[in-house]
Amino acid sequence: MPSTLRIKPEDVDTSEKRARYTITVTGCEQTGVSYSCLLADAGFKVVCADADQNLANLMAKGKAPFAPHETETKLRNHIKTGRLTATNDVKTAASQSSIIIINTPTDIDQKRKPDYSNIEKTCKLVGAGIRQDTLIIVTSIVGTGIIEGTLREILENASGFKIGVDLGLAYCPNRSSLGQTPETRPDREQIVAASDRNSLSAASTVLETISKSGTRKTFSVKAAETAVLFEATQHAVNSALGNEFAIFCERAGLDYLEAKRLLETNEPTSTSSSAPAERNIEDASLILLEDAENLNTKLRTVAVAMETNDDMAKHVANLARDALRDCGKTLKRARISLLGISQTPNMKSPPKKLAKKLAKIMEARGAKISVYDPYFSNDVKDGQSHFKKGLAETLEGANCIVLITPHDQFKRLSLKKLKVLMKMPAAIIDLEGVFEPDKIEKEGFAYRGLGRGIGSK
Repeated sequence: MPSTLRIKPEDVDTSEKRARYTITVTGCEQTGVSYSCLLADAGFKVVCADADQNLANLMAKGKAPFAPHETETKLRNHIKTGRLTATNDVKTAASQSSIIIINTPTDIDQKRKPDYSNIEKTCKLVGAGIRQDTLIIVTSIVGTGIIEGTLREILENASGFKIGVDLGLAYCPNRSSLGQTPETRPDREQIVAASDRNSLSAASTVLETISKSGTRKTFSVKAAETAVLFEATQHAVNSALGNEFAIFCERAGLDYLEAKRLLETNEPTSTSSSAPAERNIEDASLILLEDAENLNTKLRTVAVAMETNDDMAKHVANLARDALRDCGKTLKRARISLLGISQTPNMKSPPKKLAKKLAKIMEARGAKISVYDPYFSNDVKDGQSHFKKGLAETLEGANCIVLITPHDQFKRLSLKKLKVLMKMPAAIIDLEGVFEPDKIEKEGFAYRGLGRGIGSK
């Protein structure tokens, strides 16, 4: 049997080959049971380990509290054939396994704070029993930095082995709370993250045996941890917004389900369709807030969303200020070029409104603003800012450019040409992720990107 950390797809491409590998899944609750059955279905020998002896005993008898009937039927069959077993001895299970999936859930305490004590205990037990060349895959939802910080340290200290050298460590978040259950995992692409190549490759190879759609890989474990938190939070926000809309309809004597039905469509989204007019978006939201106030109903999610959007111009101005500092300059008397004020179909934020607010803030701080958009030919004025009819004219002598809309013309911008036109050292503020920070900085520019905690500091 090949090294687990160097496992290849051809090493696990049949049930017979997979049967040579023992996988321990920690946590015998619903997701742990479903995960165990899914791996056993694929042909692996599986041990479900939980420090709670009652849960382990129930599973050993083929019983799975709260699990779907189909899962419990599978569990009984796998228990009967011996392909799946259950135990409350996590340490011993770890010592007998080449792959360990840590599925112990993160608890939330009475103060609504994350409590990682159970995961930490599991990692200590796993580390105490683990063998060299074992692959560990964490599926628990955790905070940013927990896996490569707290959990990695516990595993290394308890085992005496080094992650990335003696052991593999990867992350594949269990998104069952987001409409994905272990039973539906095969139909959905899985996120797999690891900081070293062997761990990422080995984890992806194993997980692709239970995923028809393959895996989406990244070397940034923190990005994967954060992405699933974003996904869960977006679900929570959408739920809150739906609840507020439902209450609004109750107060207004309307049927919320009917309103939702009118917006449903089976038509595919077209990337060539026109983006909604940004003024209509803001005006509609303000009208809705006024209607809610008249009905003595709070739409807090809507109000906070509009307040957050309103604050973005100030944030972008601060990004420009910080980037100019890296160039030894200030906003006062700086020449700032704003690129793009028309909206593309995939943009979620109204660019024209942002550009106007941004120009006003920067001018108040002493900057000189110019604006260019290839789809506008008329002069667009806002205070002292003015519209330029040519891109070269807009860029000439500029200390900083702020890319607001990702038009194709801007995507094709040559950094060497920018260096000739702009007054170096100069700054580039990228709000749409058009440029690569490393390339920008290599050419001598200071870089800031919206939502990108990388680049010059």
